[in-house]
Amino acid sequence: MQIVSASKLLADIHHQLDSIVLGKTSVTRLAVTCLLAQGHLLIEDAPGLGKSTLALALAKSFGLEYNKLPCTNDLLPSDLLGLSVWDTHSQSMRYTPGPVFTQLLLADELNRAPSKTQSALLEAMEERQVSVDGESRALPTPFFVIATQNPMDQVGVSPLPESQLDRFMMRLTLGFPSQEAELALLRGGDRRTNALTLTPVVSAETLVKLQAVIEHIHVAEPVLLYVQQLLASSRVGATRPLSPRAGLAVLRASRASALQSGRDHVLPDDVQAVWAAVVSHRLGAGHDSLAKGLQLAQALLVGVAAP
Repeated sequence: MQIVSASKLLADIHHQLDSIVLGKTSVTRLAVTCLLAQGHLLIEDAPGLGKSTLALALAKSFGLEYNKLPCTNDLLPSDLLGLSVWDTHSQSMRYTPGPVFTQLLLADELNRAPSKTQSALLEAMEERQVSVDGESRALPTPFFVIATQNPMDQVGVSPLPESQLDRFMMRLTLGFPSQEAELALLRGGDRRTNALTLTPVVSAETLVKLQAVIEHIHVAEPVLLYVQQLLASSRVGATRPLSPRAGLAVLRASRASALQSGRDHVLPDDVQAVWAAVVSHRLGAGHDSLAKGLQLAQALLVGVAAP
């Protein structure tokens, strides 16, 4: 697939997403960036701000199979992965797949789920396969997880472990809409209902081709050096320095950003556009991790000169 034709398809997708998720163009662009870069997405926000609507609109626009898994404190790994049950007709055990066997999984309020269930999801995200009854089962292609997380000041939630946070390519927050967007939302009714009527702009097969195009986006040596200097700067007196894995995630996301702009090469602007979303959850920890991470990410950008 050519860069020009790919960017035109993505422009149509952005137009459709912006008609559903009002006034959040930068957030929807980053969500598409994460999907193109074959990462997984964590959205942290209060209830009712459009997290589920964004996930549904993405699934509809890209023609993806979609499952939503509400996470509760009694959710078992088998509720996610599926389980084997006795089939009286065949007189044998029959495996029933769980909701993880889909192309876009929304794990809603993940930080309410028990640690064992979170770990089961972690394996699925990392390996793109699951182990049930000693047998490995491959997940569909493409496979994209959007997990939502409630703010830490809500009752019944606990922070995700750092090892799991690191498996998410990006963390985003939608925030409250602007006055103009909120008025448009009030006039237009429930956007989730509108999202259900969306038609696919591309198929899942086309998405796989778009993801393959990312591999051919060129990153010049000065841009590579810029990313490395940002990583090195994070390790000076830091309690949570950025790992090489974070740098690779920045590069993949930067390539996806360049593709959406119709370019076959990465600019420092692409790195800066994705930087905070990719590294903030790797930098900030504790009760105010979102604000702290964003502040540290921005400080690194200010402290390192772009080529």
